[in-house]
Amino acid sequence: MTIFIKGDVVIHHIGSTSVPGLSAKPIIDILIEAENLSVIDSAVSAMENAGYVAKGENGIPGRRYFQKSDRNGVRLYHVHGFAKGSYEVYRHLVFRDFLRAHPDEAHRYAEVKERAAARNTYRIDSYIQEKSPIIVELEKKARDWRPSTAFQ
Repeated sequence: MTIFIKGDVVIHHIGSTSVPGLSAKPIIDILIEAENLSVIDSAVSAMENAGYVAKGENGIPGRRYFQKSDRNGVRLYHVHGFAKGSYEVYRHLVFRDFLRAHPDEAHRYAEVKERAAARNTYRIDSYIQEKSPIIVELEKKARDWRPSTAFQ
């Protein structure tokens, strides 16, 4: 199904599946970058008609978040919508690009993710908490690697 969003938007593939060779759950993360949040808000009913569940900001101010699952409740897609110029757009894209450009760091991250997943199969909060320190470390390296003058 195609969803049309009025206005200027850029769509990015983010998350672990966007980094070649990185261990990942079979969930596709998409980032929609729109002129402003009202552009994304205008597409909520179309997203819901396509089977996505609108979750609002879902813990990140300035985000519009959607999930789509299969018939068994297994999540397939996460869609993150932000306004252009948002720090979150920069943060997600620089992290992805850093891992793509530094396979050794992506490998380190994969090892931590795999250990955390093995120990926390049914505890998503514990899984996220366990991998948090390496994410913080790699995000800092990514920002140092490609600084943005807009957020300094």
